[in-house]
Amino acid sequence: MDRFVSTFTNRIDSKGRVSVPATFRAVLARDGFEGLYAYPALGVPAVDAGGHRLVEEINGLLDRLPAYSDERDQLAAALYGDSEILRLDSEGRVALPQRLLDCAGIGERVSFVGLGHKFQLWEPDRFAAHQSEARTKVRELKQLLSGMPPAGGGRSSGVTE
Repeated sequence: MDRFVSTFTNRIDSKGRVSVPATFRAVLARDGFEGLYAYPALGVPAVDAGGHRLVEEINGLLDRLPAYSDERDQLAAALYGDSEILRLDSEGRVALPQRLLDCAGIGERVSFVGLGHKFQLWEPDRFAAHQSEARTKVRELKQLLSGMPPAGGGRSSGVTE
């Protein structure tokens, strides 16, 4: 699998190190990134993290904005200026900088949350509340979409009247 999936909660040791889940390390290794790229998430109290695919996504977002524009510079500052490249040690742990821990309110434990092309680091109780809210929104969206006609806007039977 080449996606970050599932949720794992691990304890941070007294030196600020935490073990990155083995399945996440395997995805990073296949991606060719030695360690992980991390920065404060935009819009939620978490840390976004990943490898080359995450960096490519950021580059793609920046490429859509006009060169030398304020918007491009602001996005680059938020996604690159606040970023850290964290190296995995021989036991699969990373040392989490206090600055990143503080932005997400992470204390003694951290939840690694797979989001496909990237993952997030959350304070476990905050993530539980976020996940509950997300499930509610998805149920509402499903209910809304179930009342909509199929994609393509026509009848699916192919019979004309």
